[in-house]
Amino acid sequence: MRESLAVDISVVIPAFNEAQYLPRLMETLDVARTRYGRGAERVEVVVADNGSTDETVDVASASGCTVVHVSPRVIGAVRNGGAHAASGDILVFVDADARVHPETFNAIAEYFAVPTRVLGVSGVAPERRSTGLDVTWMILGALTALLGFGIPTSRATCVAAGVVSCRRDDWRKVGGYSERLMFAEDAHFLLALKGLGRQRGQTIGWLKDVPAVFSTRKFDEHGDWHYVRMPVRFLFAILWPDSMRRWAQR
Repeated sequence: MRESLAVDISVVIPAFNEAQYLPRLMETLDVARTRYGRGAERVEVVVADNGSTDETVDVASASGCTVVHVSPRVIGAVRNGGAHAASGDILVFVDADARVHPETFNAIAEYFAVPTRVLGVSGVAPERRSTGLDVTWMILGALTALLGFGIPTSRATCVAAGVVSCRRDDWRKVGGYSERLMFAEDAHFLLALKGLGRQRGQTIGWLKDVPAVFSTRKFDEHGDWHYVRMPVRFLFAILWPDSMRRWAQR
């Protein structure tokens, strides 16, 4: 009987009614798993379902994912629920409507082979371009610099989003994602890991040349200029987190 291999990397996908978008993400994850130098079996995919009423669970199960059900309708709780069910030493968080680069897992393994790194993000490339999107992107890129990432050469990857990866032990040490915030929980998670890394002389940074594809569906729905105002709330979340917690709890 063949002994099962240990899992190196666990991909956590929060999902609520994502049956339309999940298949295209899974297709790119399958390619990236196949390209992973240590073998596809060493990468697991966990879908944290948040009470979907469409075929999300069926799609995830058919794709061979581990499916866990998370009740609180809070994105931080959904991400954490998936992470609790994961078994890899490295946790990777990605949204259901994204698409990952074929070399993502190789880049993650190379990145965390260096012990002085606590957090790595892939950055993102939007699936389409417009003036409104470009302006929003530039603002978000400036706010990303506030997190301490700096802006890489490519504008496509200037936002600290896409694939977010960290060691499982470090996710635990910072308490995971905030389950009190309805907004900017991802920014708080990055800041928490940055603080942990500072205490230990570790750094945060970019994965090498593996930007994820960012879905523009919310821009498609609300208009390309609608989210220009969102970075203002993002800035408040970074500089005045207690105010954002009070806002989120109203």
